[in-house]
Amino acid sequence: MKNTGVLRAIETRIDWRALGWEVEVSLRFTLDKTEPRAFDEFIAAARAVPEVIEIQTFLGSVDLRLSVIARDMAHWQQIYRDSILTLPHVADSDALMLVSTIKDAAELPL
Repeated sequence: MKNTGVLRAIETRIDWRALGWEVEVSLRFTLDKTEPRAFDEFIAAARAVPEVIEIQTFLGSVDLRLSVIARDMAHWQQIYRDSILTLPHVADSDALMLVSTIKDAAELPL
């Protein structure tokens, strides 16, 4: 399966909470697309934030989603003020704080 490209990688999954990172927030952004480089500049700035652990792009009313981790709520507030609010070309945003993960599966329903 690896030779055919079906199996892309064998990976280790880190339990961030076991390492003291207690807060995970999913941020959804709609960008101001009047600027031609809005996506590139936003993504470059988001990549520079060490606490951003995932960046996804979408079609539809939401353009991007970031997963951000923090040690606690005070740390989250610092990240939000210093790094998230300064991201460029944001027209709208929404935040969802992770409370629990019920299912996290990568298997195909075969």
